[in-house]
Amino acid sequence: MLTMKTLHLICRNCRGMANVLFQPQHTPVFLSTSCTAHSRKKKVNGYENIDQEKYANLVRMVTSSKTSCQTPERIFEEDSFLYGEVIKSKAPSQEPETRVPRNHSLMYNSNKVILPAEKTDPNIPVKISLPARDQMADGRLPSVTRILQQTMPMEQAFYLERWKQRMIMELGEEGFIEYTAAVFSQGKQFHARLEDLLVSRDDNIHRPEDTDELSGYLASVEHVLSDVSELRTLESAVLHSELKYLGIVDCVAYYRGKLCIIEWKTSEKQKPHIQRTFDNPLQVAAYVGALNHDVNYNFQVDCGLVVVVYKDGSPAHAHFMDPELCTYYWDKWLLRLEEYKEKKEEKQ
Repeated sequence: MLTMKTLHLICRNCRGMANVLFQPQHTPVFLSTSCTAHSRKKKVNGYENIDQEKYANLVRMVTSSKTSCQTPERIFEEDSFLYGEVIKSKAPSQEPETRVPRNHSLMYNSNKVILPAEKTDPNIPVKISLPARDQMADGRLPSVTRILQQTMPMEQAFYLERWKQRMIMELGEEGFIEYTAAVFSQGKQFHARLEDLLVSRDDNIHRPEDTDELSGYLASVEHVLSDVSELRTLESAVLHSELKYLGIVDCVAYYRGKLCIIEWKTSEKQKPHIQRTFDNPLQVAAYVGALNHDVNYNFQVDCGLVVVVYKDGSPAHAHFMDPELCTYYWDKWLLRLEEYKEKKEEKQ
């Protein structure tokens, strides 16, 4: 049995522990200004479901940057982080079908009769004028230049029109008319001087009376003329007897041992590649086919040359067209000729 003294000690210790456990604490009290804080429905945050850990680097990069992060490099970094590496689509297994002319007339005329050499004078270049309208059985035939202008691709026409509008803004309407007239006059003078040089084979290519522009063109073309020999035609008309179109060829001569139809083109811009000459190769190929089907010529041609001459005197670019390249542009010319005829039929 517990003594009274022991029991008294136990009760006193229990009262002490109770005082410690249940003594009131001095905790701060906060009063809510809203009486409906617990009754209102909690608003859903749309960003709570985002993987915060995955995009932590992106958030840190945006918030820590002191300058604008909308630079091409940053945008590519963000795209790579969000979407991964760019996967390039595979090229189609089949290339788009290449258009071919419906009437595939050959550029070379296997039925042409070639007269014996003794019946022709190779020293006299052929120069045939365009036939009069009443002399043509089918009336007025379209020229190569007209056909190419009427069937110009939309992209090419767009850039041509944009250049024209830019020139009008700089020069005005009247100034642009004067500019085009001056360019045409310079080209005409250059062709006339070039004709004299080819016929006379004069070594003195420059004359005191030449204008600065003409002197520039002549200096530009001088190195090409040294490779031209045996002139066959000069400013002569050609007519395709089967396809019914015509044109005027600048020159037919030998260029580095190859008989070519040569077209001289003046330009203020450099054109080191034949693709930059736009429709000029098609024009040459059309003349090649027309000459080969014209009974007025005692020879055939399968090569061409586009010579781009510059007013500032820089060396001209001579773009040689071998038989394979001529055939390539001949097929393109046939497509443009078909397009022209289709448009003409629609108007009738």
